[in-house]
Amino acid sequence: MTILCVRFQLPPAQGAALPGLLGLLEEFTPVVEALPPDGALVDLRGAERYFGRDAVELAAVIRVRALAFYGADCVIGAGPGPMLARMALADARPGVTGVVPRDAVAEFLAGRPVSALPGVGAATARTLGEYGLDTLGRVAAAPLSTLQRLVGARAGRELHEKANGVDRGRVVPNAVSSSLATERPFGRDELDPDRHRRALLSAAGELGARLRALDKVCAGLTLTVRYADRSATTRSRTLKEPTAHSAALTRVAYDMYEALGLQRARVRSLTLRAEALGPAEQASYQLTFDPADEKVRRIEQTADRARAKFGPRAVIPGSLAA
Repeated sequence: MTILCVRFQLPPAQGAALPGLLGLLEEFTPVVEALPPDGALVDLRGAERYFGRDAVELAAVIRVRALAFYGADCVIGAGPGPMLARMALADARPGVTGVVPRDAVAEFLAGRPVSALPGVGAATARTLGEYGLDTLGRVAAAPLSTLQRLVGARAGRELHEKANGVDRGRVVPNAVSSSLATERPFGRDELDPDRHRRALLSAAGELGARLRALDKVCAGLTLTVRYADRSATTRSRTLKEPTAHSAALTRVAYDMYEALGLQRARVRSLTLRAEALGPAEQASYQLTFDPADEKVRRIEQTADRARAKFGPRAVIPGSLAA
């Protein structure tokens, strides 16, 4: 195992800690790829030789340091490549690293559902299932020509390779991504539009707080709605001006949600992503001369200071208090 997929278990108010946690990973190797909002891929090929420890042992050290310096636990998957490390993450839990041994890749993949493979969506999994190809073992055994007829030439070849354990992915070092995301899953498939809006209000508030903590603004917002049948709808909107103002993000999120015109949709989760991040000090701000707007922004700054001192729920909108 040479690749780790790390997911830090960060409370909403600590989302801004990701850059520091990435720095912790870079103490082991410079080959670290950020996976916002709370994860990273880590290539440890050089580190294993340098430290004289294998990837699983280094994962244990990373976990201890993340807890000691940031108070953040993490779950870690380890495998010969990025795809397999991501899949190993599903078997991981705090304190136990999920592992795909290099000599047991076929056994690891064989009994897993097709949907467990990164890049395979609900529609592809449904198409393959209709032909009895519901596990990766059956997909691996299927002729390449059959897969290409079902899902297309290029997708069929990639699917055949991945199901046979061929992992051509690589870890691409990067800085913290130019986007931040937060998800609001529901305990059960949710029909109530009021609960959808409350989730959006919470998500927009968290994104705004994280952006302000990083001294960033965003120029766009993306909303992804996932439904009970595992399908999803995504909408994006460019903002009138870059902002980290929670009220402005909430208004745009509401507008995108209303534009979907959902009728009794069974929603499983809502994900809000702030796109095209940039430095706050370089952003322009249209003066409104509106005392109410200025008051809201001052209240927001005061609330940020209170949350930083007393925790993420020290100040919350009244509609989220119930």
